[in-house]
Amino acid sequence: MDFCLLAFLNLLLFSTCSSSPPNFVLLFADDLGFGDLGCFGHPSLLTPNLDRLAAGGLRFTDFYCTSPACSPSRASLLTGRYQTRSGVYPGVLYPGSRGGLPLNETTIAEVLKPLGYATAAIGKWHLGFGANGMFLPTKQGFDQYLGIPYSHDMGPCWNLTCFPPDVKCFGVCDVGTVTVPLMHNEVIKQQPVNFLDLERAYSDFATNFITTSAKKKQPFFLYYPSHHTHYPQYAGPGAAGRSLRGPFGDALLELDNTIGNLLATLEETGVINNTLVFFTSDNGPELMRMSRGGNSGPLKCGKGTTYEGGMREPAIAYWPGTIRPGVTHEMASTLDILPTIAGLAGAKLPQVMLDGVDMTDILINQGKSKRETMMFYPTDPSEKYGLFALRLGKYKAHFYTRGATHSSTTPDHDCPAFAVLKAHDPPAMYDLEADPSENYPLSLEERPDLQAVLEQIKNVKEKFEASMVFGESQISKGTDPNLAPCCNPQCIPRPSCCHC
Repeated sequence: MDFCLLAFLNLLLFSTCSSSPPNFVLLFADDLGFGDLGCFGHPSLLTPNLDRLAAGGLRFTDFYCTSPACSPSRASLLTGRYQTRSGVYPGVLYPGSRGGLPLNETTIAEVLKPLGYATAAIGKWHLGFGANGMFLPTKQGFDQYLGIPYSHDMGPCWNLTCFPPDVKCFGVCDVGTVTVPLMHNEVIKQQPVNFLDLERAYSDFATNFITTSAKKKQPFFLYYPSHHTHYPQYAGPGAAGRSLRGPFGDALLELDNTIGNLLATLEETGVINNTLVFFTSDNGPELMRMSRGGNSGPLKCGKGTTYEGGMREPAIAYWPGTIRPGVTHEMASTLDILPTIAGLAGAKLPQVMLDGVDMTDILINQGKSKRETMMFYPTDPSEKYGLFALRLGKYKAHFYTRGATHSSTTPDHDCPAFAVLKAHDPPAMYDLEADPSENYPLSLEERPDLQAVLEQIKNVKEKFEASMVFGESQISKGTDPNLAPCCNPQCIPRPSCCHC
C-alpha cells in the first residue's frame, strides 16, 4: 500500500475512534544537553518519569532547536518560525526589555483557541514582559499563567536559598535589577520568588488545570517551559540531595517529579490515552558551569554555538495507544511542533511563512520526515553573514564557526569564546551519521563525490536566505529599568525596594 495512503488511513482511523480532540502537554527543559538524560546515555542521572516516557514513547536522536540561546529558541517553538522572522534576536530578552514576541505572531495556544481548547503556561516565559505586561502569555493565547516571565538568574540571587535547609544559590546572578518575581496571570504573586516552593506550586497549578479541563471535557494545551536545569540550580525538599549527580541532578530530578505528577493526573482523569506529551529542551548545556552546567554527550560544544552540542536536543514523544515505543533517526525540530499539533487538532495554520513541517507520520507510523534540512543561526543572526551552518540529510556544512562564553572550560579549543569567528571556504563538511561529534571534516580532495552534495547545500542555502525576511529586532529596542516587573512600582529606591 502507498505509504502516504497508509498514513492518511491511520489518521482517519484515529480521528473517527477518538471521542474528543487530543490534548497536548509540551514540556520544555532549559539548558539541558543531549547527554543529560539516562535514557540518552547518562550513567548517573535519575529521571524515572522521563525514562518511562522514553521507554513507552518515541525517542528522537536527530531533533533540533533553532537557536543556542533561550528567547529565540522559545519564539521558534511557539510560532513554528525561525526567530529571524519574528525579530527575537540577537541574544535574549531582559526584565526591562522594551521588545518581546510580537503580538501579531501566532502561538500554538492561539492556533488552538478557536477550537475551544483551554490553554495554560507555567514556568519560564522569556518572550518579553514589556510595558504593563503587554508581552505576557495571557496576551499570547494562554488563558492562565503561573511563572517567572524571564530567566530565574535575571535578578540578584546571592542571598536566596536554592536548596534546603538554607543553602544559598551558587553564584551571584544578575545585579542591578529587580528581584525575580513569580506571576499569576498578570499579577505579581511573590517577589522575590521562593525557589524551595516553586516547583510544588507549578506542579499543583498544572495538575489542577488538567483535572479541571478533564472534568469539563474540554480539550487542553499545557505548556511547561521549566527553569530546570538552568543556572543557578535549585530544588525543594522532595528532590534536594536525592540524586547521584549533585545539585544539577537534584534540579533535574525535581523536574522529573513534576512530570510524574502530570502523568499520574492524566491517568487519574482518564485522558492519558488521548494526550500527546512532548518533551525537549531549548538549547544545549552551559558548559562554562562545568559539572553544574550539563552534558552534551558525544556532541561538540554546547550553549551559544552552532555546533551540534548547542542545538541538537533530547526529545521524546509519548502517547499511549497511538505512538509505538521506539527510536527514530529522522530529522525534526521544535519548528515542527506547531504544524503537528495543528494537524492533529484539526486547526487552521497561521497565514504566514512557516518553517515547520507536520511530523505526524513520524509519530504515528515511525515514518519518514518531511524535513530535509536544518538551518543554524548564531545567537546574533544578521543578513550580512546569514546562516552559520546547514544540515542536508546526513551532511552538515559550516560556513562560519565561533565559540561562546557559555561553552567555555572544555578541552575542545573550538568551544570557548576565544575561538573567534572563522569563515570556511569551502565550507567545513561533516557526515553526522558517521561523525556526530564533528571531529573529522570531510575532504573534497579525497571525496570528489561530495562536490555535488556541497553544490546542493549551497543552492538550498541561497534559496532559503532569499526567502528570509528579517523581522525588526525586538532585543535591539533596548531596555528601560522602569519596565522591569515590580510589585510595588512606586517604591523608592528601585530596584532594591521591589519586595512583597
